[in-house]
Amino acid sequence: MDRLIYLDNNATTPLDPRVLEAMMPYLTTQFANASSVTHRAGRAAAAAVEKARGQVASLIGATEKEITFTSGSTEAINMVLKGVFERYQTKGRHFITCQTEHKAVLDTFAYLEKQGAEVTYLPVSGSGALDLALLEASIRPDTVLVALMHANNETGVLHPVRDIGKITMRRDVLFFCDATQSVGKVPVNVTEIGVDLLCLSAHKLYGPKGVGALYIRRRNKRIQTGVLLHGGGQENKLRAGTLNVPGIVGLGEAASIAQKEMDTESLRLATLRDKLESGLTRLPATVVNGLGSPRLPNVSNIAFRHLKADQLMVGVPDIALSSGSACVSGTRDPSHVLKAMGLSDADAHASVRFSLGRFTTDEDIRTCICEVTETVNSLRASSPIWQLHNNE
Repeated sequence: MDRLIYLDNNATTPLDPRVLEAMMPYLTTQFANASSVTHRAGRAAAAAVEKARGQVASLIGATEKEITFTSGSTEAINMVLKGVFERYQTKGRHFITCQTEHKAVLDTFAYLEKQGAEVTYLPVSGSGALDLALLEASIRPDTVLVALMHANNETGVLHPVRDIGKITMRRDVLFFCDATQSVGKVPVNVTEIGVDLLCLSAHKLYGPKGVGALYIRRRNKRIQTGVLLHGGGQENKLRAGTLNVPGIVGLGEAASIAQKEMDTESLRLATLRDKLESGLTRLPATVVNGLGSPRLPNVSNIAFRHLKADQLMVGVPDIALSSGSACVSGTRDPSHVLKAMGLSDADAHASVRFSLGRFTTDEDIRTCICEVTETVNSLRASSPIWQLHNNE
């Protein structure tokens, strides 16, 4: 195989050539500081930033003033959770999240618990679904914020964010949504959801690494997150520092492209994803994790029972796959997401994430089915565990 088949788009996406083209002037000739508005070059950079702010706002149904640029979702998550904990202590210190959230959320809450926060971690079903009745029952008078992702990064399972938004609005608590994996892939409209805060990252939608955006609702009620960085008053006085103009322009262009192409691209990816699952689940003892719940169109998490995912990935060196979140893929522990869904350690260690993207082709999927099938059969043929299973 001459080319790498890249099926790890949930970890990061390749930079779209159209995005790079939009960024290039601001990496070369138009290099001015966007805060230097006393001269023409600086004003041009500032205008480019504001154009991008409008493009991001349009993608998620926000207004330009509700968008703050960040270095990415991890920064935004830390900014929101730590800031809300600090600013809303007069109301309470209780937060609600889910056991299958991204480590950026879980680790930040672990830190806040040491500072005195109380956190309820909601369970999920075997298909990764939330119990909305349990969510509402968990809200207390001192509950400040509910932090629930839209799409799970490992399984692609989608939470019913509109229903969550209705609950949080009815109970007058803040709703923060990590939409890193869903923005640009499926429709996300902050007004329709009723979300108060939402984060996204450029590199998950074919933009550059190191830039993202945080939506903070300004309509109807003011949200106070506190100031992340002091120094120059940039980004609504929340995040001081020289703006990453090329990165912001890239995020804006990526958002614009996603908005135009989302419907057709989602359908194309869902078709390829279904073809992949149909081909691979012909293998015995092979199941799709999260199959009973709504999912992103590009993600399939599959357990190839009675083997190790690491062995499978080594056996297909020309296919880029993942055994879980890129943030924790180097650990030996089983996926916390799959464990929360009730999988055994063995099945969690046997699970592989296939995340398709804009540049995935039908030929890629056909080749992947063949290569993975051959490798799984080979590994199982030499596995005493598989032989014992077959003889039972």
